[in-house]
Amino acid sequence: MNATIDTPSSTATSRPPMRAATADALRDAWIEARHRLRGKGLFPDGASLSLRCPQGATLWFGDAHGSLPARLDFAGAVASTDDAPLHAAIYLARPDVGAVLLGGGGYGRALADFGGTMPQLFDEQARHIGPMGAPVDGTASLSRTLRTGGNALIIGGRPACLGITCERMVLNAELFEKCAKACVLALATGGGIQPLPWWVRLVANRRLMKDEKRAALRFSQGLMPEESRGY
Repeated sequence: MNATIDTPSSTATSRPPMRAATADALRDAWIEARHRLRGKGLFPDGASLSLRCPQGATLWFGDAHGSLPARLDFAGAVASTDDAPLHAAIYLARPDVGAVLLGGGGYGRALADFGGTMPQLFDEQARHIGPMGAPVDGTASLSRTLRTGGNALIIGGRPACLGITCERMVLNAELFEKCAKACVLALATGGGIQPLPWWVRLVANRRLMKDEKRAALRFSQGLMPEESRGY
């Protein structure tokens, strides 16, 4: 199976100041992303979504039950009783990540029944999602799993999709569901799956890691990363 697949508030205290325009833009991006993900069937009940703010250790966080996201500092997120601690743990482990979706579509969730991981089968998958780490139950092994630099993993039976920006995360979530569909259907029907050749994965993964390195540098400077669209 070697082919190319088409890619398609409340306020926390004790946080650094952030320009209103940037804060409003990120909040609006969160709302737009949730709407888009819902339309694709990727934001079911129990899903949650967050965006990292470039200035200060803060994020916009919300789930399927709320109408608007809340802006939390990382300490407040870690102390929360919902999915916020998982989101904060991902940002702390991966300084390049700017957006996280925990939820996903039916095929992504079904992947948990087939070992919770998926080989790199498609060019765009290798370029933008990269290698999947082993599934985890919570935050205990999360940092080790995320060291692969991959942008998708299974946490507690639910798929998590990451991206350096909100737009990239949405594209990754859509791409991951398509790849998971191909993988799950092949495994469920007894068909074989064939990973991409090692050299294709190597080139694509290196480009992904370069994007992530640049994104981490931008965040460290208090700036939003540049979008990564091309191969």
